[in-house]
Amino acid sequence: MIYPTILCGGSGTRLWPLSRKSYPKQFVPLIGDDTLFQASARRVGAPMFAAPIVLTNSDFRFIVTEQLFNVGIDPSAIIIEPEGRNTAPAVLAAALHVLAQDPDGILLVTPSDHDILDAEAFRATVLRGLTALSEGQIVTFGITPTHAETGYGYLELSSAPTSDGAPIALSRFVEKPDLIGANAMLEAGNFLWNAGIFLFRAADMVAAFEKNAPDVLEPVRSALDNAKVDLGFLRLDAEAWGRAPDISLDYAVMEKSTNLSVVPFGDAWSDLGGWDAVWKASEPDATGVVTYGAATALDCRQSLLRSEMDGLEVVGIGLENLIVVAMNDAVLVADMSRAQDVKKAVDALKAKGAKQAVQFPKDHRPWGWFETLVLADRFQVKRIVVHPGASLSLQSHHHRAEHWIVVAGTAKVTVDDTVKLLTENQSVYVPLGSVHRMENPGRVPMVLIEVQTGTYLGEDDIVRYEDVYARGQGAKG
Repeated sequence: MIYPTILCGGSGTRLWPLSRKSYPKQFVPLIGDDTLFQASARRVGAPMFAAPIVLTNSDFRFIVTEQLFNVGIDPSAIIIEPEGRNTAPAVLAAALHVLAQDPDGILLVTPSDHDILDAEAFRATVLRGLTALSEGQIVTFGITPTHAETGYGYLELSSAPTSDGAPIALSRFVEKPDLIGANAMLEAGNFLWNAGIFLFRAADMVAAFEKNAPDVLEPVRSALDNAKVDLGFLRLDAEAWGRAPDISLDYAVMEKSTNLSVVPFGDAWSDLGGWDAVWKASEPDATGVVTYGAATALDCRQSLLRSEMDGLEVVGIGLENLIVVAMNDAVLVADMSRAQDVKKAVDALKAKGAKQAVQFPKDHRPWGWFETLVLADRFQVKRIVVHPGASLSLQSHHHRAEHWIVVAGTAKVTVDDTVKLLTENQSVYVPLGSVHRMENPGRVPMVLIEVQTGTYLGEDDIVRYEDVYARGQGAKG
């Protein structure tokens, strides 16, 4: 049995403004209807593959469960990392978790944000790696390069790939090269792009850490031994996890190991590491133009135009080699050749204290999401969407009163000692200081407009009395 293990904790700043720290690119439908995370989970839904294991952080745990539920996937485990410590501790935690339940277990570790068009071809490539595992090898996957790429690391193989795609011994890892080095490796024929995807027996990976990175093994093992089950999530022990080195799997183990093999993958693949990659993966038309949403291109060439908001029209006239991405709170305009510099723009926004640097317009919560429609002095208007069967915490506020107007579905509303049902076009007033809660008892999403008035409208103005999601005082929503 192969245990797919999906790493789901990155921030994806090079795809700003659509990808942000609070809602990164793996949760966004960049290509097609599925999000990249959903596509990653679907890709390993086949015989010989167990239900996926997901490693993520506390902020994303309910987004993960919601997105898996929406595509009909029930994970075998969702492991919560108390903080990001890079890929080595995460992979080791998954290996130890599998080893405890299946001494012969095999893990397929994959990122959550790659675009792979042919899932069947990918699974066939994974299965070709099993022969190397029987010889005690750890397998990594390399992408057949289509051009001299300076944005990827490379794998040097001991010989050129064969037509049957059989595993080949790995000679060394190569850091991201300059253009001259990339062209030389492309011409040599025995270099592949490093996909960051791994296949191994759990026991072999633990042995590799024992030999090459024992300083990682002790804290991770302790974090798993002392982990707590929390609403179905497996929450690693924070104190032990914090002692684990912040290091990648490549640096901790792979570059020090001699039992490594590479399986080539020759089909379409992209890590969607920038808007130029999204443009390319979106199959531009005959003029090289890609439009998405309410976007119109007139006499444009080699450009990407995206509108990420209903009713927001983006029109390009005579554009060439440009990226235009418009959201309701931020607009990106960049030369296609400067796609990798978007990360610098995010750093600049952080430096000036702009919330758009990290905060997504829609604020996702375990019960649904909300977005601010209007924010001014002493009042705020929000749209709130509550999932069927979900409820907000029982709470009160020190500095604001609220008016709720239901516009779709049914709301069960508690205000102090009064509980009542509200349907479309009905409203309720929540006085400052009142203990209140809203729930969705129906089978369709409940939508309401909330008007807040008061001296302070921050999300941290909350006293929580009961919460089905076990969040503490001051947590948002």
